[in-house]
Amino acid sequence: MSKNESILRFEEVSFEYGPNKPILDAVSFGIRRGAKLTLMGQNGAGKSTIFGLITGLYQPEDGVININNGISIAISRQVIPRNQLDLTVRDFFQKSFGKQKVYDIDPRIDEVLEVVNLKGHENVHDRIVRSFSGGQQARLLLASALITNPDLLLLDEPTNNLDKEGIAHLTQFLIDYKKSVVVISHDAEFLNSFTEGVLYLDVYTKKIEYYVGNYNNVLEDITTRIEKENMKNAQLAKQIQAKKDKSNEFAHKGGRLRLVAKRMRELAEDLEEEMVDVRKEDKSIKAFTIPFQQDIVNEILGLDSVTVLRHNAKKAGRHPVELPVKISLKKNNHLLLTGPNGIGKSTLLEAIATGKAPGARIQPGVRVGYYRQDFSTLNFEDSVYKSLSDVVMAVEGRLDEHKMRGVAAGFLITGDIMNTKIGMLSEGQKGLVAFARLVLEKPALLILDEPTNHINFRHLPIIAKALDEYQGAMILVSHVPEFVHQIRIDETLDLEK
Repeated sequence: MSKNESILRFEEVSFEYGPNKPILDAVSFGIRRGAKLTLMGQNGAGKSTIFGLITGLYQPEDGVININNGISIAISRQVIPRNQLDLTVRDFFQKSFGKQKVYDIDPRIDEVLEVVNLKGHENVHDRIVRSFSGGQQARLLLASALITNPDLLLLDEPTNNLDKEGIAHLTQFLIDYKKSVVVISHDAEFLNSFTEGVLYLDVYTKKIEYYVGNYNNVLEDITTRIEKENMKNAQLAKQIQAKKDKSNEFAHKGGRLRLVAKRMRELAEDLEEEMVDVRKEDKSIKAFTIPFQQDIVNEILGLDSVTVLRHNAKKAGRHPVELPVKISLKKNNHLLLTGPNGIGKSTLLEAIATGKAPGARIQPGVRVGYYRQDFSTLNFEDSVYKSLSDVVMAVEGRLDEHKMRGVAAGFLITGDIMNTKIGMLSEGQKGLVAFARLVLEKPALLILDEPTNHINFRHLPIIAKALDEYQGAMILVSHVPEFVHQIRIDETLDLEK
């Protein structure tokens, strides 16, 4: 079969979530056999929806999605569904085959776990999915898509929660993969390593634009296009104004010059029609500050010991080990917590945030702002309005709705989004709600577990600046070096060393 053969094509496809939430408007594009593409767009634009249309989860309002006969498709989603977290690894992988019973599932599992570099766990097939760390769950998600050896592999934010080793392993796998891949990601370095083309979903036009090249090529092409459009419009504006000035001049002179004036007006109108709508760029969140709790002095958090998961030469797998440390965080102290996937970073953060860490002491009265990578601090059944207003009421004792909506608007949370259930938001929008809550909470201790996950690349420098300037105590976990480098770090605790 030809590598240039199109295995999937959208033909004038439109889709909307109800009459007021259009996602796609007569979109057309194709995916070639063996192509490695990136799907880009603003948070909430509908990237994951396109994956849902490809897999048959959704049906288009108009248009047709043509998939070649015999083409198999598999998707690795952003997060493991909550109703699958309590499955065994074996049952979790069995779901990848639908109703088809696979009798040689165990050796297949071993093979794909080797591919995603997740091995060495005793009785892994019977282990509960929830017991794995966030990074290990990300690898399970990828492996669950690979186990069917699909012709078209769809990856939705596959680098979220992966450590440096995991990202390197995934990158090499994609470079070597011989079949078609479409990836949603905000990790520029990762995308540039394998992408040959970009499908850009414009949140304003609801169209897909195709660009040849990698992520950097797309930014250059878009910038060049906007500059040309602005230049053309500026030139046309000068010509239009000149025609209008001549028209006004001749109109006042009467006689045959009135006909000349009319012609000048017509020429001006023709030129106005030639002006183009300049391509709108994704909106970025506004610069923000996370206020800190003013009535707290002296030590905010002390750590005398931490529990980590380490390999034991006498036992298979990882086992908890308590290690002595000496950490004292006061106002304006920033701590970076590092270590590979599975060593216990998220578990430690949760234990500190909930006051259950044996070696931790938090000063009484301290408000803790906790950003979890899985957003489980948010009630998915609450509306965004309720989630934000509950925080304001808890901190202030009364609701200043104008102030609350102002904070929300800075995070692009406006209009219908305020009345939407959190569970219905995209993962990126959930992240913005979580940041809005932190601003309203005014914490003395800020705990952040992978805050770049799912977030649009345009927002990251603004978030980094806010964290850099935060004047309370902060603990940060992030596997994104370029993000961490923008933030002042006073102390690093490496759980591996």
